[in-house]
Amino acid sequence: MLQAIGLTSTPRRDLPPLVDDLTLEARPGTVTALLGEPGSGKTTALRLMLELEPGRGVTYFRGRPLHRIPHPGREVGVLLGDVPGNPSRTVLSQLRMLCAAAGVPASRADTMLEVIGIAGLRDQRLGSLSLGMERRVALAAALLADPCTLLLDEPAVGLSPRERGWLHGLLRGHASLGGAVLFTTDDAKEAAGNADRVVSIRAGRLIADQDAAEFARTRLRPRVAVRSPHAARLADVLGREARAAQRAVEIVEESGSRLSVYGSSCAEVGEAAFRHGVLVHQLADETGDAGAPCPPVPPVPQARTEPDGAAAQAHATAAAQAHAAAATQAHATAATQAHAAAAARSMRPASAVRRVGGPLRPLRYELRRVFGTATPLLTAAAVVAVSVVTALVLARVGGTPQNRLLAAWPKQLPLPPAALGAGLLGALAFGEEYRYPALAADRGTVPRRMGLLAAKLAVGAALALVFGALAVTADAAALKLVFDRGPLRAPAQWAAPAVSWAGLLIGCAWAGVLASGVFRSAVAGLAAVLAVPVLVVPLVRKALDGPSAYAASGLAARLRGLAWAQWPPEADRLVLGALRVLAQPVGTALLLSLMVLLCAYGFTGLRSRVRW
Repeated sequence: MLQAIGLTSTPRRDLPPLVDDLTLEARPGTVTALLGEPGSGKTTALRLMLELEPGRGVTYFRGRPLHRIPHPGREVGVLLGDVPGNPSRTVLSQLRMLCAAAGVPASRADTMLEVIGIAGLRDQRLGSLSLGMERRVALAAALLADPCTLLLDEPAVGLSPRERGWLHGLLRGHASLGGAVLFTTDDAKEAAGNADRVVSIRAGRLIADQDAAEFARTRLRPRVAVRSPHAARLADVLGREARAAQRAVEIVEESGSRLSVYGSSCAEVGEAAFRHGVLVHQLADETGDAGAPCPPVPPVPQARTEPDGAAAQAHATAAAQAHAAAATQAHATAATQAHAAAAARSMRPASAVRRVGGPLRPLRYELRRVFGTATPLLTAAAVVAVSVVTALVLARVGGTPQNRLLAAWPKQLPLPPAALGAGLLGALAFGEEYRYPALAADRGTVPRRMGLLAAKLAVGAALALVFGALAVTADAAALKLVFDRGPLRAPAQWAAPAVSWAGLLIGCAWAGVLASGVFRSAVAGLAAVLAVPVLVVPLVRKALDGPSAYAASGLAARLRGLAWAQWPPEADRLVLGALRVLAQPVGTALLLSLMVLLCAYGFTGLRSRVRW
C-alpha cells in the first residue's frame, strides 16, 4: 500500500510550488490514476514519493518510507521518463545489469523480455529503439524484481491503441495479484476506463479523489459515437433537429466518418438517421472528454404508433449492427486483458524472486556495467597505441631512464597514458551512474552503499593493473622489435619500480572513482586525476624540500618490532621500497588526494541520508 501525506515541493523563486500539500493513497489490489493536465505536477509528485525531489511530506510503502527499506528495488517498480541506460548498451545487457543491482538472478531478464513481448530486441542498442519499444524496456526494468508497488509516469505515451490495451491489462493483472499500481495520465478517458480510482490534481493541489465510476458519472460527459459514410450530412440533420426542438446538443466531427454527439442518446440519433435515410455503420454510447456534464435530455412525448415493415426492419438492422460491433470490441478487450493477466501471473515464479534476504550483488553489477559497452576495450587500445608511440619517440630521442621509457612517461606529461586510461575508467564508474541514472529508482541509496563503492574500487584497480601490464609489455615488445636491445637492459631491482608503477595506476583509478562520486560527473573525476600531478605534486614537493630536523632511518626495523608476527629480515627491503614510494612527491600527493576525496565522499553520502 502506498500512502503519500502532505507532499509539497520546494517552491521556485517568486513562483508557487509545483506540488502543494498533496495527500493520496494507492491501495493493494487496485489501479489508481493520477490525472492532471501537462504541468500540473504529476511527475514532481512521483519524484517526491521516491525522494528524488527536495520538499516536504512523507510517503509510506507498506508502512515504511523508502529510505528505510533495505532493498527499494524489490518494493517499488518505477518508470520515469526514458530508459535510464547508456544508448550504446544492449537491451539484454541493461536488464541483466539491473538484475544484479536488484539482487535477482540474471535469467529474470530473459523472462521479462518474453513477458513484455520484446524478446527479439535483446541484442538491439537502447539508442536505436523507438519510443514505444523504449516504454516496453522501461516497463520490463520496473518489473524485474517483482515489486509490490508500481509507480509509472505516462506509461502509455508512444503506444498504439492495441499496445495501450495490452499495457493496462498487464497493470490490471499485477493489481489482481495484490500489487498496488499508480500511473499518471492527462487523458481523462484513459483514467476512467483503466483505473479503479482516479485522483485529480490541478496546479499541484488535490481537487478530487473518486472511484472510476463516480468520476465518469460526475466529471465526464456521456456521448454517442456514430460512424457513417455520410457523417457531414448526419451532423447537419442532427443540428437542425436540435435547434428546432430547442435542445442543447453538441456535435463534434472527429474524422471523415466519425461523429461524437453530446447531449443526445442512441435512440434519438438512430431515429433521426432513419427518418432522413442516412446510413449508419456504428451507433454506441461512450464516455467522452472531461468537462461540465450536459443537462439530461428530457424524453420527447410522441404518439404511440406501429412502425411499418420497412422501418422496423431498418431499425432492427441498425440495432443488430451496433450490438455486433460492441460485442466484438468487448471480446477483443477481454481477450487482451486475459492474455495480460496470464503474462502477469507468469512474472512471479516462486523460484526466481526472493522477497527478503539475499544481498545485492555489487561486484556483478559493476562488472556488467563496465563490460556492457565497448568503452574498456577502446580505452585499452588507445592506451596501448599512444604508449607504444610515445615509448618509440622517447627511445629515438634518448636521455630517458628505462623506467620512464617502459611507462612511456616523458617529463613533459603530467601522467603516462596508462594512468590516464585508468583514471578515465575510474571517472566513468560514478559518472555514468549520474548521467544515465539506472539506479535513481532506489533514491540513490545503491550508488552510496559501501558495497558498491568497494566493488567500483576493486574493478577500477584491476583494470588499472591490466592497463599497466599491457602498456609495459607492448612498449618492451615495440622497443625490442624496432631497436633490438639497445634501449633496454636487465634491471638490477624491479620490485620497487613495479610497486611504484602499480601504486600510481591504482591511485589514479581510485581518484577518478571517488572524485566522480563526489562531484557526480565523469569530467570532474578526470579533472581531479589530472589535478594531482599538476596542482598537488608541486605543493607536496615544495613542502618536502629542505633538510629534516629528525631522520626517519630505522623505521622498517621499528615497524617489525611493533608487528604481532615477526616477518623475515628480507621483508625489510619491501617495506623500505613501499616507504620510498610513499615518500615520493607523486605518491604523497596521491595518498593525500585519496584521503581528502574519501572523506568528501563519506560526507556527501552521510549528508544525503539525513532526514529533516
